[in-house]
Amino acid sequence: MLLSGDNGRRPPARTTKAKQHMDLGVRWKLHGGDGRTPAPGAVVRPDERLTWPRTIGLGAQHVVAMFGASFVAPVLMGLDPNLAIMMSGVATIVFLLATRGRIPSYLGCSLSFVGVAAVIRAQGGTSATVTGAVLVVGAVLFLVGLAVQRFGARIIHAAMPPIVTGAVVMLIGFNLAPVTASTYWPQDQWTALLVMLFTGLAVVCLRGFWSRIAIFLGLVFGYGISWAFDRIFGKIHSVDASGKLTDHWRLDLSAVSKADWIGLPHLHGPSFQWSAILVALPVVIALVAENAGHVKAVGEMTGDPLDDKLGTAISADGIGSMLSTAVGGPPTTTYSENIGVMAATRVYSTAAYWAAAGFALLFGLCPKFGAVVAAIPGGVLGGITVILYGMIGLLGAQIWTNARVDLRNPLNLVPAAAGIIIGVGNVTMKFTDTFSLSGIALGTIVVITGYHALRAFAPAHLKTQEPLLDEGTSRYDDAKS
Repeated sequence: MLLSGDNGRRPPARTTKAKQHMDLGVRWKLHGGDGRTPAPGAVVRPDERLTWPRTIGLGAQHVVAMFGASFVAPVLMGLDPNLAIMMSGVATIVFLLATRGRIPSYLGCSLSFVGVAAVIRAQGGTSATVTGAVLVVGAVLFLVGLAVQRFGARIIHAAMPPIVTGAVVMLIGFNLAPVTASTYWPQDQWTALLVMLFTGLAVVCLRGFWSRIAIFLGLVFGYGISWAFDRIFGKIHSVDASGKLTDHWRLDLSAVSKADWIGLPHLHGPSFQWSAILVALPVVIALVAENAGHVKAVGEMTGDPLDDKLGTAISADGIGSMLSTAVGGPPTTTYSENIGVMAATRVYSTAAYWAAAGFALLFGLCPKFGAVVAAIPGGVLGGITVILYGMIGLLGAQIWTNARVDLRNPLNLVPAAAGIIIGVGNVTMKFTDTFSLSGIALGTIVVITGYHALRAFAPAHLKTQEPLLDEGTSRYDDAKS
């Protein structure tokens, strides 16, 4: 009880506590006074919220939006989808706290590392090797964020102009083509073809929110087709996930019935190998581009200039990736799928993202859910990845288009052309019996060093001023969805 003799000391203490909550972005005011349906055209700002039932409903919608890519990524990387979903919730909470609630965003599982994981496993690496390499990438991303905080976004442009960023994103995506062609598609070519056609139609023909979860819808369709084909045609005679030619069911749900409803996901520590780390490091460029485009897009939608938060957002993404990979999960990144939900609803409340993170934590504690995800047939993944991997690669071309990169200029054309062919063709440079560079790593090195070396010797008329990276990728994440 506040006594008259307290001389006004207690109320300021409560004010200070409230200020601390606001500084962390976890205190929201009700939109419109009652938090009910916003007026037509009204915007619910990040520091506002609707009533809790409505906010929780919006959080569930964000989960659905991120769900497809967030469980496809760990499956393609050979990691535990339960742990991936759970750690995406943890990473989102870290991101919201780090940015003080100014950047509404969900940190889902990054697809940029799918090719890296495939390369590392092809070289004999384990899940621990994959997560160890990606943990180092997360640490580098964190340091890049600190540098951006200190020196500004122009240092990104100095090291990675759009020609470099676009080429690296392109070679990362197209390097994945052999994974689809040799691993997934041969398991069930007809299912793969049908899933590819259905997913393509969903992406093109559906509108609004449904078009943004087209990949997820393709997976559901593939599940149904595989189940139906098993009932109609029986077992298929083809290679299985291990590459062995055998008779097997397309959809094997035997592990689902054995899985518990509640339990902790499988955790494991990382393992560090220089060869794996060198393969993974180039993805830092793609992650910086993703974050820059994401922050720019959110700032434009909310009307709150967020340039001062770009470095913080990049560092927070790095911390989220480190936390996830430290326990055996995949890396994280800001999700454009959820930008689409915000654009459709005009609700930018970070309270909805806290609700989404809570749902993700609950999903991660359900092993039966993970067993359902792990049972995705190889043919279904074949049909999905034909489109998905190509889209990742073509985002590099989108970066060039947005930045108006002139490929008639040999200063741009030569390093990009050489690096992309090296990355796509998986060209190898062997330095010693125990050390070599190939594919993504070698291609990225050639693009970056080649561009800057050629620029140092190029005549003045070839050195034209290009836009900043964040301007060149302002629609980068929009293109992803």
